[in-house]
Amino acid sequence: MARIVLVHGIAQQQRSADDLEHEWLPSLAGGIRTAGHPDLADRLWPIQPADRWARMAFYGNLFLTPDQQGHTIGLTDAQSEVADEIALDWLTNALDSTRIRDAGTARQELDAMHHDPTDAQGLPGTTARALAALDRIPWFGNAGFHLAGRHALLGQAVRYLTEPDIRKAAIAAVRAHLDDDTRVVLAHSLGSVVAYEALRNRSQPLPLLITIGSPLGLPSVIRHLQQPPTYPAGVHRWINLADRDDIIAARPHLTAIFDKARPPAATFDSTYTVDNGAEPHRATFYLTKTTISHAIAEALTTDSNNL
Repeated sequence: MARIVLVHGIAQQQRSADDLEHEWLPSLAGGIRTAGHPDLADRLWPIQPADRWARMAFYGNLFLTPDQQGHTIGLTDAQSEVADEIALDWLTNALDSTRIRDAGTARQELDAMHHDPTDAQGLPGTTARALAALDRIPWFGNAGFHLAGRHALLGQAVRYLTEPDIRKAAIAAVRAHLDDDTRVVLAHSLGSVVAYEALRNRSQPLPLLITIGSPLGLPSVIRHLQQPPTYPAGVHRWINLADRDDIIAARPHLTAIFDKARPPAATFDSTYTVDNGAEPHRATFYLTKTTISHAIAEALTTDSNNL
C-alpha cells in the first residue's frame, strides 16, 4: 500500500493513475526538496518501482460512458438544479477575487441575474449564464476547455454528488490504497470531497489529510454530502489550502463547518491562503507550497501509535 495517497479532481477521464503520478510527483518532490527535505524528495521522484511511496487513487474512468469514450451523459432535471447551485457558488466566490476586474464581472452578472432571471440572449438556464460570466474571467476562460466542456466538467461534480454508484466506486478507489502504513492523503478539487467521504467514518489513525483547491465548503456541496459535516475521527491533522482567486474552491476557512467532534489531540488548519499565480486551481502549483512540504515530512516521521 502507499504511504501517501493522492486523489485527483475532475476532468481526468482520459488519464490514468500512472499518468497522473508522473504529473504530480515531480512538483510534490520539488516542493519538498526546496523546503529542505532532499532525502524525502528522492524517495518520491524519480519513482522507485520496488518501494513506491505515493500512489494515485484513480476514479476518472467512472465518467467515461460506454462506446462514447470521453463524453458525459445528460443530466436529469434534478441534477441540473444541483449544477445551478454549484455554478452560482463559483460565481459568488469570484466576488472575493483579488483581481478587481474579475470581481466586477461576477458582481455585474449576479446583479443581472437577480433583476432579470430570464436571459435575453437565450442561454439555457442558470448554469449556462453563470459559466458564461465565469468565461470572462481570464484564468477560468483559458483553463483548456470550451464553454460546453465546462458544462461537462461541472456535470462530473454533479454526478458524483447525486449518483450513488459513482460515489461508491470513487470512494472505494481511495480506500483501496489505505492501510496502516498510510501517513498522508493529499486530495485536489473534487478529489477532496471523495477523500473526505472515504475518511469520514474511518477510525484507523491517519497523521495527515491535506485538501487543496477544495469545494468542500461550498453550500451546494455541503447539502449533498452523505452525512452532516464533521471532523474525520481518525485524522490527526487536517490542512486545507486555497488560492483566494481559485473560484472552484471554497474559502479556506472551513472550521465553522467541519470542526465538530474533533478529537482533543487533532489539529485543523484551514486558514491558509496561497498564491498560485495565473492558474489558481492548478494542482501542481498547490503541490509546491512549503506548508504542504513541511507537513508531509512531519507526518512521515510520526509514530501512529501516539495519535
